[in-house]
Amino acid sequence: MREFWRGVATLGRGFAWWRRRPGLMAMGLAPAAVVAVVFAVGLLALGFALPGLVEWATPFAEHWDGFWAVALRVLIALAVLAGAIALAVTTFTAVVLLVGELVYQRIWQSVERDTGGAVPEARYSMRHAAGDALSLVLRGAAIALASLLVGLVPVAGTALAAVLGVCLTGWTLADELTQRGLTARGLGPAERRRLRRGARARMLGFGVATQLCFLVPGGAIAVMPAAVAGAALLARELAEPSSARPPARRPSPRGR
Repeated sequence: MREFWRGVATLGRGFAWWRRRPGLMAMGLAPAAVVAVVFAVGLLALGFALPGLVEWATPFAEHWDGFWAVALRVLIALAVLAGAIALAVTTFTAVVLLVGELVYQRIWQSVERDTGGAVPEARYSMRHAAGDALSLVLRGAAIALASLLVGLVPVAGTALAAVLGVCLTGWTLADELTQRGLTARGLGPAERRRLRRGARARMLGFGVATQLCFLVPGGAIAVMPAAVAGAALLARELAEPSSARPPARRPSPRGR
């Protein structure tokens, strides 16, 4: 659990970047705000249309007892909504990172310079960004489908779907957000997977904390710059473990 909370604390360290680079972090709000408005409109439209869609998809329930027909349709509606939210959260990050590529690159570079003095030289191109975004969307769709299926389980399904969605989406977010920092160090896919597997709890803590913040109204906008900064710190610590350790204390002249 210590490593999990260490990952949570890394997101907090990302928020601390507002004190160092307030103007740059404020610029990171704009792409998130634009995408959030578009996604919110889409989810609202789904919410209004969902009762009619569920009723249309379950004509066989017309002949059921009223209570069971309503119960089935509510269960399906909740499952669809849980899956849509999981898909929206994961897809949101992919789209925001792609739309705000230039701004978030500057945030990442500022973290690298302030913590290490030099920015890794391996190129992270728009092709990399687009490929990562597509990968995140596909994984988000898989998580949404899994949440939808689990949500159909009677009684405990909705709660299980919510927990599963938060954990899987959290891991996926941490994976995607650390991609730039690891790729820029010239690490291939196998090396990146090895580093992430070696810090599963920390990755999950960072991702779950980010995901839960995203679920708060307006949180996805406010947290995005801090998540990018925190992910840069996390990627640096994964790739260069010595950077996470405090500097060794020099012995005092009296102790020599």
